Amino acid sequence: MKKLLDLIKGSEYMVALTGAGISTLSGIKDFRGKDGINKTMPGEKIFDLETFYQDPGFYYKHARDFIYALDGKKPNIIHKTLADWEKECKLKAIITQNIDLLHQKAGSKKVIEIHGSPAIHHCITCYKSYSYQEVCDLLSSPTPSIPCCEACGGALKPDITFYGEALPEQAISDAIKACQHCDLMLIMGTSLLVYPAASLPNIALDNGAKLVIMNAQRTHLDNKAVLKYDDLETVFS
Repeated sequence: MKKLLDLIKGSEYMVALTGAGISTLSGIKDFRGKDGINKTMPGEKIFDLETFYQDPGFYYKHARDFIYALDGKKPNIIHKTLADWEKECKLKAIITQNIDLLHQKAGSKKVIEIHGSPAIHHCITCYKSYSYQEVCDLLSSPTPSIPCCEACGGALKPDITFYGEALPEQAISDAIKACQHCDLMLIMGTSLLVYPAASLPNIALDNGAKLVIMNAQRTHLDNKAVLKYDDLETVFS
């Protein structure tokens, strides 16, 4: 632990890469863990773009409880610590694969959401935008249906990147720049199986950065990390 503290204190440009594993302490299921979403629900089909256009109701039926119940989820010690480090100008950016908005709820400002975000929804017909809260309100009615656009009646789709959809260009560009500048990358709660997120640490390595990996499962970069931890809660406590 002293080695980790020394690395953090000595860093001039620290960046965090976070995955679903950091939010399990807040009661949000990850995708590939032993009790993950993919074990109980058709995770990939929920976020399949073609399926959404054919039947938006499938997405809202399965995503309602874990995407649209986030108001009841609180940032945990990891989210809060990262936000504190940002305020102290120690952490320069958070690159996240998560779509749970907990980094922002903890107070982090420099959050790069490479898989998009449910904060904004757009009508798939006229592209009118709606806030997350507006969509939650539509889904909280006694007989919820597919949230539809008040202007044209089209279904509302979250700005989450679905399978078959291009990743947000600006977010990927910002993430690459952060990796090119960082001297220390903390990789937390991700098994580095999903690309292009999984390739970002290599950019950091190519530019001389050190990697610290904190994840319950093994990753393909464990042998490149200067430190590896299995339990995030223990480390941050």
